[in-house]
Amino acid sequence: MNKGWLSRLVLPLLILAAPATAVRAQDASGPIMPAPYQTAWQDLEFGVILHFSTNTFLDREWGDGTAPAAVFNPTQFDPDQWMEAIRDSGARYVVLVAKHHDGFCLWPTGQTTYSIKSSPWKAGKGDIVGDVARAARKYGLKFGVYLSPWDRHDPRYREASAYDKYYNAELSELASNYGELVEFWLDGAGSEGHVYDFKKIIETLRTYQPNTVVFADTGLFEYADARWVGTESGSVDYENWNVIDRHGYRRWRPIEADTPLRKEHWFWHPKDEKSLKSLDELLDEYDRSVGHGAQFMLGVAPDNRGLLPAVDVARLKEFGDALRERYQTNLAYGVSASAPEMSAALDNDPDTFWSAPVGSHQAVLELNFDHPVRFDHALTMEWLNDGQHIQKYSIDAWDDTQQQWQPIVTGQAIGHKKIDSFPAVTASRVRLNILSSTSEAHIREFQLYDWGGAAPAQPAAEAPTAAASPSAPPQ
Repeated sequence: MNKGWLSRLVLPLLILAAPATAVRAQDASGPIMPAPYQTAWQDLEFGVILHFSTNTFLDREWGDGTAPAAVFNPTQFDPDQWMEAIRDSGARYVVLVAKHHDGFCLWPTGQTTYSIKSSPWKAGKGDIVGDVARAARKYGLKFGVYLSPWDRHDPRYREASAYDKYYNAELSELASNYGELVEFWLDGAGSEGHVYDFKKIIETLRTYQPNTVVFADTGLFEYADARWVGTESGSVDYENWNVIDRHGYRRWRPIEADTPLRKEHWFWHPKDEKSLKSLDELLDEYDRSVGHGAQFMLGVAPDNRGLLPAVDVARLKEFGDALRERYQTNLAYGVSASAPEMSAALDNDPDTFWSAPVGSHQAVLELNFDHPVRFDHALTMEWLNDGQHIQKYSIDAWDDTQQQWQPIVTGQAIGHKKIDSFPAVTASRVRLNILSSTSEAHIREFQLYDWGGAAPAQPAAEAPTAAASPSAPPQ
């Protein structure tokens, strides 16, 4: 993981091109739609990836495979403490790094002695993967694993076919012994010049885990289910379309945006308190990932005791509390709409949705309040089961003074979720104006909030009025 992301750019060279006839068959007419397990994964929105290995005990980010197994010896290992803090953060799933690039395995694999079997922890009888999986489920979190393809310890890595056999045997153990896996990470960091049999890797996984989302760079476009955002900033800085094209293939590949809780550090390091991100930084990353239709993947690292540091626990809870507080008061909940069927988009229930007229490419969802309301954020969700359709939209407020609609914010992609922020507006009529869609739009939720932004353009006493000047969507 970490600094090796750019090495993924070489991965497309390692994948065999599919015949043109296959590409045409896969890209038949009609929208590109997600698999049910992809939309279920997108609904999770926020996950945590856990780094805990020999690096934890050696003040390292990247191990070179020479660390003795004896260095791994947490004295207070408590995965329940991890999961309670992660649950409190608002996350819904965890991915454990079962093997990082140094090759050290956190489960008692039968494929190598370079694992916790050779460590003093629990006299070599422990199983970190199993303990973490059980704790995650105990706290209502889904569980997944990261198995690094790059291995700086095992000598078989030098010979592709021998290493493929070794890697697939490890994957079989993880995929068959630890229950349902919500996500499987394939990270190509450090893999320059090494040829993997990715087709076989995914076949191995799917034998045991047909509904696991495979995360990878777009270099593994044919085989993965989700794609890396392109940075470790936790931010989507471009229009987020779930369907992308890669050398002739068009696929539904939603984004996961990863970033560590401690700046630039995925593993724990001593005397590192200043790197902990502030609450405001975390909320900004959330808005730029989940709020741009992506998954937010936050890196969390236990220390060399096997515990999350107290300051990390406190910050995770503070983050979760702030997220929960945000969504306490949806101003649009239950408000009268311009048509009765539109209420399905105003009911705080993402399992219901409003559909625009069949075959339409424009539509309007209008809210009518019985008194003027102030708001500075809007949250919109598309129902994506038959594809992502909205291409351009605006959110408008009715200006009583000028007797016309004034755009508050405009945008393009909505996708799973879009959070728009703007200077505070006070109005009694608001609309979601779908300006262009590939087919009829489906809106799961349209919500309005006052999260304490700038003061309204007009005093509340002069309502109902709206800010006259539109603002750009957050960048």
